[in-house]
Amino acid sequence: MEESIQQTVGIKTTKKTLLVSLSKTITVETDPTGNAKIFVNGVEPQVDLSDTLNEEYAHKLKREFYSNFLKSQFENLVVLTGAGSSVGWGGKTMESLWDEVEKTLTPEILTQFKTDIGFKSSKKDLEALLSRANLAKEFLTEGGIVETIKTCEKVIQANCSFKLPKSAPHAEFLNKITNRKVKDPRVKVFTLNYDTLFEQAAVLGNFTVLDGFSFSIPRTLSGRNFDFDIVYREKSRIKEEHSFVPRVFHLYKPHGSIDWELDETGNAIVIKENTANPLMIYPKDNKYENSYDQPFFEMMSRFQQNLRNENVLLICIGFSLNDKHIVTAIKEAVKQNPSFRLLIVSRTIRDNDIFEPFIEWAKTQNNVIIVAEEFKEFTENYPTSKIHSDPYNQPEKK
Repeated sequence: MEESIQQTVGIKTTKKTLLVSLSKTITVETDPTGNAKIFVNGVEPQVDLSDTLNEEYAHKLKREFYSNFLKSQFENLVVLTGAGSSVGWGGKTMESLWDEVEKTLTPEILTQFKTDIGFKSSKKDLEALLSRANLAKEFLTEGGIVETIKTCEKVIQANCSFKLPKSAPHAEFLNKITNRKVKDPRVKVFTLNYDTLFEQAAVLGNFTVLDGFSFSIPRTLSGRNFDFDIVYREKSRIKEEHSFVPRVFHLYKPHGSIDWELDETGNAIVIKENTANPLMIYPKDNKYENSYDQPFFEMMSRFQQNLRNENVLLICIGFSLNDKHIVTAIKEAVKQNPSFRLLIVSRTIRDNDIFEPFIEWAKTQNNVIIVAEEFKEFTENYPTSKIHSDPYNQPEKK
């Protein structure tokens, strides 16, 4: 499914899959000269004279498909974002973080560290490296393994503190997904990233974020805060009527955040800028186990609860599908919730064991769609709803 090289009558072609769904699949085969063949459901489409059969036309078909799909009214909308919504806007890939670790440690020290912990892979896989080190530290007391792990974690921290670029699509994305009927539940955004890009976008777009933290200072985390909402009282036409404030969404961070820390008592989690000890689940083997500790358990519980709702759409953006506990919850929803819909938006559709079950579902069921798309392009082509969230901006009924 991912870009692959095929030998066709002596000519090497590159094949990319752009869309997988029950009703439509779109693939592009490109030869070394740049000539592209487009296949829709395995057949080259007939086009108007105004169109040209090139890769851009294939992207046009793909975007028309998912844009029309997103025009449907889903009572519950849940968004799960991974590195793909941060890379390019200040965030780094695991490979890039590996390079940063190598710069900090020096290549010689990193090579020795790999030897000490028995890390034999040639890939720049920081999560695999830290997983191996986490295991090795239990029985190796020499070599400064614990200190090196801490150094790696500090490098990750340093590369998660950055400002939202003006060109970033986050505020526009929030604007589009929150523009819903007033009676519908609030949009739930789950981000696996440690950075604060969505929080910064919320400030930029004048959104109200329900993130589990109190509105008092210091802002303290409590799961019950997710059950609150913000309504107009003075403007309510009927005393008992709830008039919901627009531009409000829920934000959950299952892996923690660069600005979370334990307070001095060690009993409360507060938001603090430039904290030296952020509360985060680092990329290593015990992150699945750590997800059962608070506050991460609260976040995961909310994620599972939301996937069990009726008429729910989960949009996964830039998520590698590598986190077992999260993928397990998604798979369960696909199997058990008849009104659940899943839209996976990934830079590439990869032909591997991780993507395989979702590709199979997309081909055989109408509740899974997979799209090859970048976050920015997806945001640009996300349909703009004509629904006004604020009831007081709408004309009076006659």
